[in-house]
Amino acid sequence: MLSRVANNLYWFSRYIRRAENMARLIDVSSQLQLDLPRTAHIAWRPLVDTLGASAEFERLHGSGDAPSEAEVIRFLLVEPENPLALRGVVRHAREILRTVRETMPQDCWIAVNDLYLHIETSAERAGHRRYRQDFLARVIDCCLRVSALLANNVSRDIGYQFMRLGSALEQADMTSRIIDAAAAGLIQARSEDDAEAFRAMQWMSVLQSLAAYQMYRRHLRQRVGAELALQFLLKDREFPRSVLFCLTRIQGMLQQMPPQRLVQQAFRRGLGLVFDADPARLVVIGPCEFMDRLQVELAALDAAIHQSYFPG
Repeated sequence: MLSRVANNLYWFSRYIRRAENMARLIDVSSQLQLDLPRTAHIAWRPLVDTLGASAEFERLHGSGDAPSEAEVIRFLLVEPENPLALRGVVRHAREILRTVRETMPQDCWIAVNDLYLHIETSAERAGHRRYRQDFLARVIDCCLRVSALLANNVSRDIGYQFMRLGSALEQADMTSRIIDAAAAGLIQARSEDDAEAFRAMQWMSVLQSLAAYQMYRRHLRQRVGAELALQFLLKDREFPRSVLFCLTRIQGMLQQMPPQRLVQQAFRRGLGLVFDADPARLVVIGPCEFMDRLQVELAALDAAIHQSYFPG
């Protein structure tokens, strides 16, 4: 397989998984805002920082007072000048798929094109609370449809392995970013006593953003708390969106690919970081620094993959 095609398949799957997770995070945060009492509110700026769009946001909106909900939601969903917006992510996925249509099921192109057209035709009202939930639910459903088509209708050749590799790496990265959003203080309360009361709700929203709440309750059978939520999302071996599960999948894929020393070294650093993580300690010191280190290691793994498999 040409490295250019492998690179396109890798990034196509990354963009589809990124769009789904962005939609989930914004949807849960929006619903959480409706459930909070007047003594608390959502701080929307951490969502921008979590998704790595701070520089673009400050370029378009400045770095002054705390931005409003409407500003952040429009920026993250449909802002045409923000290439990191959901709209831009889906556009990138569609353009990549256009170049590799001959290697993919026709139904996959139809699903991605439907998603693109839905976003383009709904862009003006996507930021309004009245329409936002339906808009995001349609995005999530379309992304899951594409993932199901890829899982069930694509031959298990090397191209499929690169798609799985991109999807797993993207999910590990997005899981760390969504955890980071909660750690950065998504819910802002008027007093520390109120903040303590809302922490469980905050971690519950993280689990819901990752479609993990029911599985958390099924496996742990305990009330939601920071330490247990971190343990589950970082180190659970059975939940598909946990960081360790994603890294274990990557390990299996790398064994089926031509061995590359740079990739193996970068992978072992990331895996070791997750294995050594102590959720109890992270709760005490705050998980933000650890999540930043994890994202650096995942970015290094991505760079090693590009250098080794997609040269030029």
